[in-house]
Amino acid sequence: MPGDGKRSLDERITSAQKLPGDEGFEESLRPYFLSEYIGQARVKENLAVYIEAARMRKEPMDHVLLSGPPGLGKTTLAHVIANELGVGIRVTSGPAIERAGDLVAILTSLEDRDILFIDEIHRLNRTCEEALYPAMEDFVFDWVSGKGPSARTYRIKIPRFTLVGATTRQGLLTSPLRDRFGINLRLEYYSCDELLQVVLRSSRILKIPVDEEGAREIASRSRGTPRVANRLLRRVRDYAEVRKDGRITREVAREALDLLEIDEAGLDKLDQEILRTIAYKYGGGPVGLATVAAALSEDPETIEYVYEPYLLQLGFLERTARGRVITPLGLKHLGSNPARPAQGGLFPQA
Repeated sequence: MPGDGKRSLDERITSAQKLPGDEGFEESLRPYFLSEYIGQARVKENLAVYIEAARMRKEPMDHVLLSGPPGLGKTTLAHVIANELGVGIRVTSGPAIERAGDLVAILTSLEDRDILFIDEIHRLNRTCEEALYPAMEDFVFDWVSGKGPSARTYRIKIPRFTLVGATTRQGLLTSPLRDRFGINLRLEYYSCDELLQVVLRSSRILKIPVDEEGAREIASRSRGTPRVANRLLRRVRDYAEVRKDGRITREVAREALDLLEIDEAGLDKLDQEILRTIAYKYGGGPVGLATVAAALSEDPETIEYVYEPYLLQLGFLERTARGRVITPLGLKHLGSNPARPAQGGLFPQA
């Protein structure tokens, strides 16, 4: 609700960001090979060629940049690449590498042709990023010991490796770093049919009794994101076990998701508040991002990068030079999904 944006961002079940408890759960569902990986057909087709070429030449694969919204399987794909190549993988993140010493420790611990996966690579600090350049190009690391006139530079030979970087905001990468990736792949949102296969696969692994219509209901409300689909599957399972006989049918899934206030398009209460604010409080727009954020007591950057992408993808919202505008599709959705007024009647019914 308004005024509680930070808590909601951290805990909202439809968030594509990783939440507490997701890590171990996702690892148990992670596919090992490209043949098991659902969706992203074009990405998989390209990767299959690059992986086979690297295997035939017995060389490390070119460095790979994976970009796209969170929750689509970039980390999973990095593990799949390592499994397909039959090599080890070392996993870290941009914010975790604070000094060049951290980076050299990681690089020297790799074996020949191993994968180094750096999540959120756009958050790598500039010093470490520049130290990566010779490592990516020539498999050497330039180490500076001491300061001032007594400083000495050492060149350390490191194993041949493949850097797989993942980012949700490719525009924040510097050109020198982006240009050093020989393979640049973007992951797209999943279709409902692809998410249906994700839900059915996860239910088989977790031994959750679910029929196809129940799985489709979950998939249709999962915002095109496998992470959200798997999270909703867990919550619907809880509802089915406590309130029903444990089997997930379409009716059971619908009741559980309605209880979570997730509508037929996958919008939760916060998404709907954005649409209602623009539609009813500001006459449909255009209205500035800062104004919407102030009305919702939310951070503008959070609205722009967390909430808006899915609303834009659905065609419920438009960004114009003058501000945000709700579309006829968005108004139609509000009309077919009348939301309860927020506490205190901030958002009147249409």
